[in-house]
Amino acid sequence: MDVLSDAIAAMRTGHPHSARNDKHAPWGMRFQASDGAGFHVVLRGSALLIPAAGEPVALGPGDVVFLAHGRGHALASAPDVPLEEVRLGADGRWPDPGPPSRADGPEPDAVMLCGAYTLDRSRAHPLLTELPEVVHLPARVGAHRSLRAAVELLGEELQEPRPGSATIVSSLLDTLLLYILRAWWEGECRDARGHPTGWAAALADPAVGAALRAVHGDPAHPWTVEELGARGGLSRAAFARRFTALVGEPPLTYLTWWRMTTAGRLLRTDDTPLRLVAQRTGYTSEFAFAKAFKREFGVAPGQYRRRAS
Repeated sequence: MDVLSDAIAAMRTGHPHSARNDKHAPWGMRFQASDGAGFHVVLRGSALLIPAAGEPVALGPGDVVFLAHGRGHALASAPDVPLEEVRLGADGRWPDPGPPSRADGPEPDAVMLCGAYTLDRSRAHPLLTELPEVVHLPARVGAHRSLRAAVELLGEELQEPRPGSATIVSSLLDTLLLYILRAWWEGECRDARGHPTGWAAALADPAVGAALRAVHGDPAHPWTVEELGARGGLSRAAFARRFTALVGEPPLTYLTWWRMTTAGRLLRTDDTPLRLVAQRTGYTSEFAFAKAFKREFGVAPGQYRRRAS
């Protein structure tokens, strides 16, 4: 099981949105804080990202930035320009940016792709919560080729919508999110010696990575610490120490958290009977599941489902 895809699926709600913006200097856009996560890509020209905290980040052609925590930020052509508020619709959609610049008109100083994802932060996976305020992926020759290909396809669909574009854009946005996160964890999330850190280290570790894939692949299995350690060829004690050091909590604590997160997603997204939800998350009876669920969420499974509908 792909742990990264699983973590994103557990948090994603609603539909992603995006827009292409042709900007003529001077220009500035302010994005309010939200429950979602946003990204910006500079297709042409340059921009200045002004985060809620920290120093501004200069962006050039091909640069990608991802803001996972939903805090307010701004984009501008220069530090001192007025900022126009960007207000999303009630459904989270971006305002219509208007038609692209005409071929016979003045060239825009910057062409941006901006997008947003809606997330359920009540069960935020540590893969996302450990991300920095701004994930900046600078354009480098030969780097992140799959990400660049997805950006190019998305830009084309937004510039010239054709039959099927709505579905294609939605799929490309989902793909783009995974490429952004993969590029960060595989290439950028490293210490001064080039070693992966945080969850990047957990996923890269042979024993811990194997255990995480096993838990995500079959959360209903009655896993033991010894059995999970055997997946990576470690003793029970050695595995427990390594897992706790890299993930931040003991193996069975993470297993319970993931089971409950999976249960919450099932209750939110379909009408699977509680008996089957219990079975799929490793509980032998509906009563035992309901008791564990209420301890974790503070409400009974049925009440949680009704609130989410």
